[in-house]
Amino acid sequence: MGNEDITLAPNATGADRIDIRSDEALSISAKRLDSTAEQIRQAVEAVGDRASDVELHLKGSRSTTNDDRVESAS
Repeated sequence: MGNEDITLAPNATGADRIDIRSDEALSISAKRLDSTAEQIRQAVEAVGDRASDVELHLKGSRSTTNDDRVESAS
């Protein structure tokens, strides 16, 4: 795989980075992660700009624990 095969987000600092200063990069990331641009900004502020870290952070903030499910069933 050559460098020409790597697609970077506009103004990105790397292949796995999200540039929150770029509206286009925010839009692409929000769509890919099924989130809003504001959620992406908040996640980047919380965990940094690595797309994989942002994705894990967003998934964790949406998931429920077994305790949550038991409480809601009661």
